[in-house]
Amino acid sequence: MSVASVMVYVDSEQQEAGQVAVARGIARTFEAAVLGVSAVAVEPPFVAEGVIIEQTAEEDIKRIKATLSAKEAWFKRVLGTAGETAEWRWALDYPTDFLVEQARAADLVILKRRPHTSSHSHFFDPAGAMLRMGRPTLWVPESVTELSGDRIVVGWKDTREARLAVRDAMPFLTRASQVTIAEICTPSDQDAARKRVRDVAGYLQRHGVQCQHEIRVHTAEPDGGYLVRLASELGADLIVTGGYGHSRLGEWIFGGMTLSLLQQAPVCLLMSH
Repeated sequence: MSVASVMVYVDSEQQEAGQVAVARGIARTFEAAVLGVSAVAVEPPFVAEGVIIEQTAEEDIKRIKATLSAKEAWFKRVLGTAGETAEWRWALDYPTDFLVEQARAADLVILKRRPHTSSHSHFFDPAGAMLRMGRPTLWVPESVTELSGDRIVVGWKDTREARLAVRDAMPFLTRASQVTIAEICTPSDQDAARKRVRDVAGYLQRHGVQCQHEIRVHTAEPDGGYLVRLASELGADLIVTGGYGHSRLGEWIFGGMTLSLLQQAPVCLLMSH
């Protein structure tokens, strides 16, 4: 199993190169294509009683196009030699919608991780993107510029999303020297949890993955905090989990553990929904 195409979202105003550098490393490891994506929406004219009150000026559109062109040059400079074969895709469109559309061309989509905030439709909404793309998402925290993936923690929950995440992470899992599968369960569910993680471990071992497993009973420590601590203790720089969320009144909202990891984890997160 491998990764043939890596897509990375680049905000038009972005200065930090972290997630692009991680994309560069992954592309080199797997000899994959890199696709950079960026978009800025041009708002439709505001009309009242048949009269145009406000509309985007032609000069503003030229400025936006120039910004996106400059960001392409920046993107390829960060990629270095990998930029020679990189593809840049841009549009005057809503960034979230454009990325969701373009994700059809990628095995993996890489996003910069930022504090989660509610966003209006003309801003990039990473929660909405992950929950709509149908592709695994690699979240890169600020200040992280590389991913070794030598040690990986899998946060297991017996759900569709977790199963997809393990399958989607297989290119990384088969290259790791140590994979730890952890499930957090209730006191009465320990026997069933052990059986579940043994099954997952057996599945991965049949694919050549070097793995171990453990369970933990719920305590006052949040589940996300436990996975972060476990990754730190094991020296892992990647956590793999299902990505959970839903839409409420048109706003995409992360589930509790997903949000906790996105807020706290100092390492990369690979999530599938």
